[in-house]
Amino acid sequence: MKASLGLVLAGVVLTIVVMTSVYADQSAEKAAQKAAESWLSLIDSGEYSESWNEAAQIFKQKVSLQQWKSSLESVRIPFGKLKSRRLKAATYTETLPGAPDGKYVVIQYETTFDNKKSAIETVTPMMEKNGQWRVSGYFIR
Repeated sequence: MKASLGLVLAGVVLTIVVMTSVYADQSAEKAAQKAAESWLSLIDSGEYSESWNEAAQIFKQKVSLQQWKSSLESVRIPFGKLKSRRLKAATYTETLPGAPDGKYVVIQYETTFDNKKSAIETVTPMMEKNGQWRVSGYFIR
């Protein structure tokens, strides 16, 4: 009887640990998604310099303000105005290729623009040292 009680308690503890981990990942995903959507609204409004200012330090180290503005002007402007953006997936991870280990959420949106009917935007917020989620990567295809 003591052995079966021990197994039950071990099972309960394991369930609590797993559920806590799942909840933490979901909480991170929600906070990162909020940061991503706020950041995307800057781009949608044509506030490219401000979007660069609000990006993660690692982003700003890899892409200069002028490079960022030039890239957005050549890619986003031809797509036209945003018509819709729908969350497709959000995945928490602590490792990404070519990036230092940390806390990241890779978020994909199915997006429609006036001149681009089907696009996938991938936004990758990361948690910075100060505890804030900031975008460290953005790709659109």
